[in-house]
Amino acid sequence: MSRTRNLLARLAGLALVVTLLLLGGAGVADAHNVLTNSDPGKDATLAVAPAAVTLDFNEPVDNGFNEITVTGPDGASHWEAGPATVAGSRVTAQVRPLGPAGTYTVSFHIVSEDGHPVSGSYSFTLTAAGSGTPAPASAAVSPAASAEPTAPSTVPGWVWVAGALVLLAGGAFVAWRIAR
Repeated sequence: MSRTRNLLARLAGLALVVTLLLLGGAGVADAHNVLTNSDPGKDATLAVAPAAVTLDFNEPVDNGFNEITVTGPDGASHWEAGPATVAGSRVTAQVRPLGPAGTYTVSFHIVSEDGHPVSGSYSFTLTAAGSGTPAPASAAVSPAASAEPTAPSTVPGWVWVAGALVLLAGGAFVAWRIAR
């Protein structure tokens, strides 16, 4: 009888460990949001300045903290005209009329709908100077100040169910061990 109980205890422990390993590894396989398209495109050469920068991602973007900045050829002047807006997997920021010809850098920081932050940057070149002026240093868009507060990201339901099952199995195992 003692051998049977020992075998059952080992099998229950093994099942608990396997369940924890399977659940713990599930998050590692999740992919992060990836930039799939942009307008203007990466390394594009433009004769006319764009009115906006639009970024398309492979998954929906959360409506929380999202930022697109456009810096000029000097690396310091800002040309974005307002906070980024989100429509599904597309993030757009209006751009001030551009000034000097040269390489402009688009930098972005978005939050995926699953809560993962994603950042990146790319450049495009303006070949003909425009008549625009950059945003004054004090008026440069501050996404932290302009972003509306949102509810925290929710945890998927399956995580709660899996957690409850693991706790239930662990509790049953402890109760069984105590009753022995």
